[in-house]
Amino acid sequence: MDIIIQSPGFNAGASLESFIREKLETLKGDRIIRANVMLYLGPAGNPKNQYCEIRLEVPGNDHFVKKNSGHFETSVSECVEILSQMIRQSKDKHTNGRQADAVLIQDALLNSGEDNDDTEREDAVR
Repeated sequence: MDIIIQSPGFNAGASLESFIREKLETLKGDRIIRANVMLYLGPAGNPKNQYCEIRLEVPGNDHFVKKNSGHFETSVSECVEILSQMIRQSKDKHTNGRQADAVLIQDALLNSGEDNDDTEREDAVR
């Protein structure tokens, strides 16, 4: 997985970048192509003005999360937690769809065998 970290308006330190890389490496998914991380400061009047946006590029629809808090580390941690939930949900949805298809196929095969009692075993194999 490629990790691209951008921080317009300020320079993110090496410790912050290594923290982000560590957190993103915990995401489990073999289909993740790239992670785009954008760190920026919001309005100065807001005490929670440190924003983090993460876009995970995966085949199909990308996952996107945006969070803000008083520290970048907190924002990144919250984003990664939500992304892991999103990945788990999409994986479960995909798996459930496959299992439902398998059940439908099995039912169709069993029902087709009941309809034609005259069909011999050789005809069913073909």
